Amino acid sequence: MQSVEVKILGQSYSIKTEESEEYIKSLAKYIDEKLKEIYSAVPNINQTRATVMAAFGIADELFKLKTSQEDFDRMVEEKTRILSGLLDE
Repeated sequence: MQSVEVKILGQSYSIKTEESEEYIKSLAKYIDEKLKEIYSAVPNINQTRATVMAAFGIADELFKLKTSQEDFDRMVEEKTRILSGLLDE
């Protein structure tokens, strides 16, 4: 396990991980950008509220992507079943 140093909103964090340093830094950059978007839209927001809003935004993106992936998987499964049925004829 390695330790990766990242900065989010100017504050340093040491992340212990099995993932690559490049990957962890890209996650930190993404989080930093989301928080900066919130601070730009609501300059006087406190840090806890901004963090929760960023978490909701990221969770929303994740859930939409998961739903989209599940829909795609169902479509592929259905098309595969149809094609398999055609080959059996």
